[in-house]
Amino acid sequence: MGETPHRSAHAGTGGTRVTEGHDRPAGASARLAEAPVSTRTPGGAGLGGGGALPRARAFGAERAFRALTLAAGTAVLVVIAAIAVFLVAKAVPALRANTESFWTFEGWFPNDADPKFGIGALAFGTVLSSALALLIAVPVALGIALYLSHYAPRRLGTTLGFLIDLLAAVPSVVFGLWGRDVFINPVRDFSAWLNTYFGWIPIFGGDGPFGKSIMLGALVLAIMVLPIITSLSREVFTQTPTANEEAALALGATRWEMIRTAVLPYGRPGIVAAVMLGLGRALGETIALAMTLGITFNISFNLIESGGNTIAANIANTFGEANDTGRGALIASGLVLFAITLIVNITARAIIHRRREFTESAA
Repeated sequence: MGETPHRSAHAGTGGTRVTEGHDRPAGASARLAEAPVSTRTPGGAGLGGGGALPRARAFGAERAFRALTLAAGTAVLVVIAAIAVFLVAKAVPALRANTESFWTFEGWFPNDADPKFGIGALAFGTVLSSALALLIAVPVALGIALYLSHYAPRRLGTTLGFLIDLLAAVPSVVFGLWGRDVFINPVRDFSAWLNTYFGWIPIFGGDGPFGKSIMLGALVLAIMVLPIITSLSREVFTQTPTANEEAALALGATRWEMIRTAVLPYGRPGIVAAVMLGLGRALGETIALAMTLGITFNISFNLIESGGNTIAANIANTFGEANDTGRGALIASGLVLFAITLIVNITARAIIHRRREFTESAA
């Protein structure tokens, strides 16, 4: 038998030079693979010829952007805390001088020698007018959003959406003047009709006068928050995955059934966010309600009789003539409004977060 030919490092060329690894003892290749990269070849280069990865820069664009965003988020919390501290510091002296219960007293006389004022009627009017505004605006806004996103032709939907968005640019004082001088007449007639035929219901009872009432203020608020809820809801509805809609239609669903089973469940967190954003706008509205409410200090569920008041409207109407104690009382009422708005936003975030967790777990 002849000798076994030596294997060449270059296939097909022949020759007597053996390939690398065959001229080393058995196990040398394994030990080389287990050895650190820096010890395999001079200079720390591996068998592939690559060197060690470069070290990250101590301070680069990525860390600068991260620090900037962290500072921005922290600044928001600092501002909120500073506002709360300011309100508390300015409100405490007036609250100490108050001779009545701040939570239950329905009058507002902080400028008297014996100051007495309460937030009960103002907080009640704020919540009632905002809730009634949402009750009117949300169904209309969702209907408009669904029509623009799934029913209207593209060109018509774009035009109508643009016109509705323009309502958000109208100043509050314009809405207030329009509600006080123009819209009050049909609302007065409608209130009288409700009182005539449905006066047996407490919210439509009373003997008048009608006009500047919770109903007028709530209708104006509903028109003001309508573009916000409509715009956000429309954007959410248009983001529904096409596969979901086509799957529902392929199973024989009508367009409304497709919207009910595919579009609305997908957009529920966005709808909640839109409604809560509209609620925040309604709670803080000032000038429009100051011009359309009857400005009374009593707790009443009657919607059509002249009366009603809110925290923001009371601040706008009485701040100019308030003394030191009166300004402190108004700041105390602003602190209550601040707390209500904060609670609303926290609740909205909790609802959205819980819904997101449910959606992700279901997926």
